Amino acid sequence: MLLRRIKCLRYLGIRCNSSHYVTTPIFYVNAAPHIGHLYSAVIADAHCRYQRLRYPEQHVRLCTGTDEHGTKIQQAASLHGIPVAKYCDDISQRYREVFRSASIQPEDFIRTTEDRHKRAVANFWRTLYTRGHIYSAAYSGWYCVSDETFLTDSQLRLDEASGTRYSLESGHPVEWTEETNYMFRLSQFQDDVGHWVKAEARIRPAKFEKILLDTLSEPLPDVSVSRPSNRVHWAIPVPDDESQTVYVWLDALVNYLSSVGYPEEQFSAHWPPAQQVIGKDILKFHGIYWPAFLLAAGLKPPGQLYVHSHWTVDGQKMSKSKHNVVDPVQAARQYTMEGLRYFLLREGVAHSDGNYSHVKAQRILNSELADTLGNLLSRACAKSLNPGQIYPSASAEHLADLLRSLDAAKRLQDSLLQLSERCASHYECNHFHLVADTAMAALHAANNFFESSKPWTLKAGAPDGNQARLETIIAMTMDALRLSGIVLQPIIPQLANRLLDKLSVPAAQRGWNYLAESFATKPNSSPGLGESRQLDGQTSALLFQRILEETAVTGVKEQKPQPAKRSKSKKKERRETTS
Repeated sequence: MLLRRIKCLRYLGIRCNSSHYVTTPIFYVNAAPHIGHLYSAVIADAHCRYQRLRYPEQHVRLCTGTDEHGTKIQQAASLHGIPVAKYCDDISQRYREVFRSASIQPEDFIRTTEDRHKRAVANFWRTLYTRGHIYSAAYSGWYCVSDETFLTDSQLRLDEASGTRYSLESGHPVEWTEETNYMFRLSQFQDDVGHWVKAEARIRPAKFEKILLDTLSEPLPDVSVSRPSNRVHWAIPVPDDESQTVYVWLDALVNYLSSVGYPEEQFSAHWPPAQQVIGKDILKFHGIYWPAFLLAAGLKPPGQLYVHSHWTVDGQKMSKSKHNVVDPVQAARQYTMEGLRYFLLREGVAHSDGNYSHVKAQRILNSELADTLGNLLSRACAKSLNPGQIYPSASAEHLADLLRSLDAAKRLQDSLLQLSERCASHYECNHFHLVADTAMAALHAANNFFESSKPWTLKAGAPDGNQARLETIIAMTMDALRLSGIVLQPIIPQLANRLLDKLSVPAAQRGWNYLAESFATKPNSSPGLGESRQLDGQTSALLFQRILEETAVTGVKEQKPQPAKRSKSKKKERRETTS
């Protein structure tokens, strides 16, 4: 376990200095946000929340934002009949609002239309140019407007019937383009990029490292880094040549530098990023072009790329043409945004596409948040058992007897003793689904203990009434809830905070180190939080309302969700670790 944890620390770029810089991709504003965009953001946010919780002395910085230049943006604005700048403002604001409602807490939200970013792009361009890595040349090739990239013949398929060529990866059509552009000498950095990719745990999960190495096994061509301004005018002009605009991908990638103050000296305090979270569709740009650009500019590439897969909807690819794009705002009306956040992190695994279905979401949220977690809190706070509404202290005598005589009590103790190390190991590898597994296993043990100890037989007025033993059972149950609430803070921050508020846990006692304070770790001393304390009467014990089918509102545009077929091997696959 210790060796695995050390490896995971290396994987996620945790360093000894005071800065831990994490980025999401910046999101293209050609359309409104969907759950795939939200998934990228909640991965990065949960990672950062864990880093702050586990390493409070470290400055953790999260950056996200919107990518607002290029042909597709021009086309989208024209389709909506509004000026391009206004269109960008509107969609960018929608991303801000979705992320705010999902408790995403970036230190910076950057837009590529901001002046600070334009200055950074101009400086970066001049650095590459003066170092001799950019040259002007006539260029021709197959260009995909939808993907904003040139493609080689090997990346295309030909439709014999229509004569149209399509991108093999995205399926979008391409067009033959001939123009004079500025080119970047990518071919000169093939060995350097290969060396960077091969570093231990540089690309995670490992399957995406293999994809990059397969690409690097063939010679890299030089790449276009500009477009004629008469073709792409909604873009940043090339410095000293207004007949050209900066290619949208070079422009967009520089945002990670702009956010930390590049080119001012202050940026170096955060550079390079410890981890950059990206979707698998933009692996080539971040895994080959981006490190090459940085090396050419004399800068260090990121510590790690964490690459996640996509979401299908009821087993089908999510697309506008199928009318099954999941709007997170609509989905949150049914599941709450906190519930949606939990589902994405609980069900999603980076190495394989996740499947979004109403049936699955309803089952997971009802079973785990409403029943396993929420119902246990309600029972421990019930006035029939806990009329004083306290988080009691445990009796050393009854605690020892319960641990000695009741198997369920011992199983609960064992589960809580493993909680900190197991969850830390999973968090440090971004295996959020395994954190949820571990926390739910502890809560299942707590529910089993509560049932097995039969506290309702001990309340005042019962034949076997025993207040000290009753309070000990409640204290042990609340310890399990408190510890689970602490470890779940990065995944469901609002629900976890409400749980800890209800238990009157002070803010200063919600750190990772307080996982060592419970009846499980100190059965022979003053366990848990010590003295009894009053529960917070202003916070409801009802954490998560069960989702009822008859009141469901679909989160999918124009399509009623259908039950998804569950693969027999899915459960096993989801628990694989891809280290």
